[in-house]
Amino acid sequence: MLLFWSEEHVTRWRQDWRLPGGEVIPLDKCWRLAEAWYSPDRRRPEWRRRTAEEAQALLAGLGFSSPFWSLA
Repeated sequence: MLLFWSEEHVTRWRQDWRLPGGEVIPLDKCWRLAEAWYSPDRRRPEWRRRTAEEAQALLAGLGFSSPFWSLA
């Protein structure tokens, strides 16, 4: 994950490094994803890894539905 000032900054960076585009999201949406993804306390005995289907549902529930976010 990389943070940029603006869409123009992203475009310049991609051109400078000759890299394909990914997904550009606002920081608040990124924070919501981090909170949801890491909220289960992994130190608890009942913790278990999400299945791919559960992870995909979590992403979709947060509005991450473009092909970029496909786990399949």
